[in-house]
Amino acid sequence: MLISATAMSFVFSIESRSTASHLVRGLALAALVAAAMLAALSLGRYPLGLGDIAQFLLASLGFVDLAKPRYDLLFNVIVEIRLPRVLAATLIGAALAVSGAAYQAVFRNPLVSPDILGVLSGAAFGAATGFLLGGDQTVVEILAFVMGLAAAGVGVFIARLFGGAAIIMLVLGGMISGAFFAALLSLVKFVADPYNQLPVIVYWLMGSLANVTLSQLGWAAAPICFGIVAIAGLGRGLDALAMGDDEARALGVPVASLRFGVIAAATLMSALTVSLAGVIGWVGLFIPHVARLVVGPSNSTLTPASAALGAVFMLAADALARSIGKVELPIGVVTQLLGIPAFLLVLSRARRNWI
Repeated sequence: MLISATAMSFVFSIESRSTASHLVRGLALAALVAAAMLAALSLGRYPLGLGDIAQFLLASLGFVDLAKPRYDLLFNVIVEIRLPRVLAATLIGAALAVSGAAYQAVFRNPLVSPDILGVLSGAAFGAATGFLLGGDQTVVEILAFVMGLAAAGVGVFIARLFGGAAIIMLVLGGMISGAFFAALLSLVKFVADPYNQLPVIVYWLMGSLANVTLSQLGWAAAPICFGIVAIAGLGRGLDALAMGDDEARALGVPVASLRFGVIAAATLMSALTVSLAGVIGWVGLFIPHVARLVVGPSNSTLTPASAALGAVFMLAADALARSIGKVELPIGVVTQLLGIPAFLLVLSRARRNWI
């Protein structure tokens, strides 16, 4: 009895230390995201200090008096120009990183990205079609979102048609769907007006946060946050799935329902990011590897860590995109330029964690 009580006490002490460790990591990541958001608000062609931001916040809450010209200037720079970009970068970075981590867990492949089922190709085709039809921003966003989901649906349909829920058939279905919508995108670019429509399409495909508004973020934030929370809640099931389908079934995990549910949530988030800011690559591929090095492979902790690190990476990329030169760079280009060397740095250690 004494030995049993001692063993139970030892187990509880380990669980308590693990919970405390997760809490400390969570608070550290949240503080990192908050610091990155404040830094992003202060960076730009019109630099602001943290004191300026604090002064504006206190004036907005009525705690201090601020001259109207100064208040109007700060309101324009902070709220109307930078805040939508900062929130968009945070939301999109988190969504892409979590989508990548979810796809990598479902397909049990460390080289999987959010485009595995053709989502980005479909969304790009939808947006290009919207520009071809007149360029209304609402139409572009809706078509990008719908075609992104349609591309993923085609990939899953092909997989179910020929191989049920087998992973290899899902990959092949996604490859076929992605190639099909990429061909349709090329066709749209070919018939587009080379002087008015084609430059807009090409620039949009490189990604930009310049035109994101708070109203757009309002309708996109809820499903993205829901997707992140849902995938985090399914972390234990994804951990079981990593051992193989048969082992997961033996543990009582509904393999097919879990796999397609996670795919649906990750696809929804990926399509929303493209409809907001265009095609942004590499975030969903290498950020989950960085998160694994920080918190380990458990998907319950990997998902929030990926969300935080993805948000920080996107904030840094956007700050560089709008500050590094006289003309704003497409953020998709910046994420690739930053992502490739960063991925090379973590590749050796990430490979040891997977093999």
